[in-house]
Parts: sequence; structure tokens; C-alpha cells
Amino acid sequence: MSASPLERTARPRRSRTRSRNVNGRPALAISILKPHQYDLRPACASLVCPDCKTWVPITGIQAKKPKLVPHDTGRAGKDAAVRCQGSNRLVTVDVSVKNWQERLVDGHAETGHRRRTTVRRKPQVTPAPAVSQIAAQKQTATGDEPGNGRPLWLLRELQWASTESAVRDADTRRAQLPAGDAPLGAPPVPLKTLHPERRAS
Repeated sequence: MSASPLERTARPRRSRTRSRNVNGRPALAISILKPHQYDLRPACASLVCPDCKTWVPITGIQAKKPKLVPHDTGRAGKDAAVRCQGSNRLVTVDVSVKNWQERLVDGHAETGHRRRTTVRRKPQVTPAPAVSQIAAQKQTATGDEPGNGRPLWLLRELQWASTESAVRDADTRRAQLPAGDAPLGAPPVPLKTLHPERRAS
């Protein structure tokens, strides 16, 4: 489908134009741009437009009044035909080709020897278990006490149930001392409550 007249798209940017229109804005000095943002070679003189951030040809680079060619802000044939405010803006070439090339070489020398920073990963630290998790671990049977998957407290109850009667019998026998037997070297235990008398003053 062909686009309707109301839906004009951006036109391809021509490297040279014969338009005599001049933008009323102040001339753009190339020296304020970075070396990688413009190209001063006569065959492909261009720069990055400060308004739309795209590469735009410079017409009349060797003439007295070089300027940016008329251009749209979008991509040719895809975006809407919106004329950039930087179209036909005069350009002040205040940097020589030799100085521009030297700045490019110096910038490449500064960044070429840089090495990528080695990212050192922090060791993975195992988070401390919560109190409830510690309690759950203590309640489970260990390898020394096989419990067939039963919790430790249940195993303790079963063990106590199997030895409870023997323990109680041992306690009963221990309480039944023979008559007359007493620990050696110990004074006799009084069987009556002693009530000491107060001395008369």
C-alpha cells in the first residue's frame, strides 16, 4: 500500500543540496564536538546533529559558508517526515583536518591499552538456618539412631517406655537400706525435732 499524502515519511538525506536557505540559529562550531562526532574528510564531510543525534552531511565544506543539509529527525522511509530544527544551520570549521586526525589517534591510544576490569564474584555464603529449622533438625533421627523416618522425640518415648519399669525397680531397691547400716564416719541422724533453749541473760 502506498502512503497517503497525509502520512509522509522521512526522505533520504542527500550529501549535497543547492538550497540557499540559511538557518537563523547561531553557527555550530565544530570545536565543541568530540573528535568522533564529526568527519572532516572532503569526500564524506559530516557530523552528528546536536538536535536529532544523527549523522548529517555538511555541504560546502570547502566553501565560505558550510552548513548542514536539510534533514528529517526520523529514519528515511520509515519514520514520519519531521524536519529537524538543525537543517540548513551554518557550520564553523575551526578545526583543521590534521588536528582532527591527531585527536582521533590520541583518543584511540588512550583507550586502546585499557583492559577490561576483571569482575571478582563474592563467594556464595550459605545463610544461617532459622531457629525453627535448627529445632526441626534436632527432632529428626541421625545416622547413628535409625528411626525409619520417625522423629527423635517419638524414639525417645519408645525407649523410655521399654526401660521405665526396670528403672523404677532400681529406684525402689536403692531406697530400701538394711537396718543399722549407715555411711561410715557420719553422725547419727536425729529422729526428733530439736528446739534449742535460749540462754538467760
